[in-house]
Parts: sequence; C-alpha cells; structure tokens
Amino acid sequence: MEQLSAGKKLDQAFEKLGKEKSISFELDLDVDAKTLKLMDAESDPAPGEELPDEAAELISGAKISVTVESKKAIDESEEKDFVAMAMKVSTSGGDLLDYRVVGDYTYVRSDVEALGKAMNTPMPPADQLPPEAKGLKKVLDGEWVKFNTKEMEKAGQDMAEEMGKAPGATPSPEASLDPKTQKKLVAALREVIAREVDFKTAGGQDGTEHITATAPLRTLLTKLIGELRPLTKDLPPGMDLPSDKDLKDTPDTKISADFTLKNGELTDVYVDLAKLAENAKVKKFGLALKMSGGTKPVAPAGATEMNLEELMGGFFGAMMADEGLEEGFEEGAEEGAL
Repeated sequence: MEQLSAGKKLDQAFEKLGKEKSISFELDLDVDAKTLKLMDAESDPAPGEELPDEAAELISGAKISVTVESKKAIDESEEKDFVAMAMKVSTSGGDLLDYRVVGDYTYVRSDVEALGKAMNTPMPPADQLPPEAKGLKKVLDGEWVKFNTKEMEKAGQDMAEEMGKAPGATPSPEASLDPKTQKKLVAALREVIAREVDFKTAGGQDGTEHITATAPLRTLLTKLIGELRPLTKDLPPGMDLPSDKDLKDTPDTKISADFTLKNGELTDVYVDLAKLAENAKVKKFGLALKMSGGTKPVAPAGATEMNLEELMGGFFGAMMADEGLEEGFEEGAEEGAL
C-alpha cells in the first residue's frame, strides 16, 4: 500500500507541475572542490588536461536558476508556445552568466574574466581591444548585449552551409515531440518506474512529506530504454537511444532520490550520487533541484544590440592580437607574396 501511495503522490505532484504555464527551478551540484579534484584525478586525465583549481571551485559553488513561460500548460506546449526563458549561473562571488529570451531578442550578460580564469583561457583587458571590437568591449565589461533571435538562427544556418551543407538547403526541422508521443513516453516511463523503483514515504510538519525512490542504476536505465525503443520511429531525427551493450559498463549501484512535497506540490528533489563515484573517500556528491517562484523573464534595460558577425569578428580579432597571431599571419602573407 505504501508503494502505491507514494508513487501516486509523486505522479500527482508532477501532473500539477505540468498544468502550470510557468516553471522555475534552481539546480545545485552538492559537492566540494576537493572532491571534484579527487574524482578528476581518478579519471586519469592526460597531462595538462587536469581540472584546474579555479574550475573546481567555480563548479562546486555554482547554481543554475531557470524559468520558462508558455502560452499553454507546460505538458501541452510545443516549442512555438514558449514565450520567454531566463537562465542564470551564479556563485558565491556573483553572477557568472545571465541569459534571457524575451520577445524577438536574446539577452546575455556574463563575467568573462571569471569564466576565462576557470577555463584557463584569460581574455585580453577590455581597454586593450581594437576599435572594431566595440561590441566585444561591452561583453568583457559585463554589460548586457542583445541579439535578434531570428537573425542568430539564420547565422547558424549560414554557418552550417559553409561547413558542408548545400547552399539554400532547407534547414532540418527542430527536434521536438508531438503531444501524442509525449504521452506515450510518459506512460512508458511511469510503467517502468512503478515496477523497478522502491518507494518509501515519511511525513513531516505543516503538510510536508518526504518520498525516497531507490533503484539500481543500470537495471533502471536498461528497462527505461527498452520501453522507449518501440517508440523510436516517433522520435525526432538524431535522438538515438543507447543499446544494452552501450549501458553494460554503467554501474548497477543503487541510487536514491529524495522528493519533498508541500501540501501535495513538489518543492525539492535530491539525488545522492556518491555511490556512483565508487570511491570510499567520496562522502558527499549529489544533485539538488529546488522548485521556486523564480524571476519573471523581462528584457533588461540598456542592452546594446549586436549581430553575431560583430561579436565573432571582435572576439577572434582580440584573441589573435592577444596571442600575437595577427602579426605572425601578416608577416607570413608578406613573405608568401615575395
């Protein structure tokens, strides 16, 4: 009875989310920098490819906040129905990246200096950029810039043509699922979860309830993919499912997910991944998801409009100048002319 009750409560909580027209959540990797370095070392990276200390610190303290808005209920929405989206990556030191899609424009603001240090690819100082890189200067200064979303999509299609597609070729349709296929997928997933996942529930105070779902990872993934395979013909092009052979090296360790419900609504999810590390020294490694009211995606004031060609030209021009590549290229060209 507890198994059916807990599973049904989770079903109802997810159904409530699907009926919303706006959803906000915050994703947090629950791990410290030392553990990330330990796990990286065990993966035997090539010399020079080790995870930098700055990157480990950034990843361990980063949180991703997302809000999406649709004209319809989320579970009935297709790509054309979504009207706005906002995503923010932040750390204890401030915001690293702020990305929004509102109306006809995509807005971006980032802490390029912090990202460059973490990736071990520092950018040149903004005051040393060439005059033609005015737009990039705004980016490096952490100011808002905006792009026409349709023009960005067209630029992407043009780049694809330059990389081998026939000029004027009809672009491939966006990968999306029609509502009927979505319902089939959800039904298949629910059936597997009901069979393979063990549920336990514990009550709390003020209408709070905790439900723990536990299952062996490889078995669960194999069963899930097996249920989805008959639906392959209905999936968008490029959505290939892994074979059982692809999954054979996946550990069959039991993993647990803890769901917190408040008055029947899902508020938190925590997935404990520590056992997947297969290292006794890894004590805390998890993924936390917190549902929230979020921030309504709005167009930031004062954003500088740019086009993709301007950004890319300024970026590569600045990088070439910073690395001394531009001068070397010009000298090579002159020598060739002689």
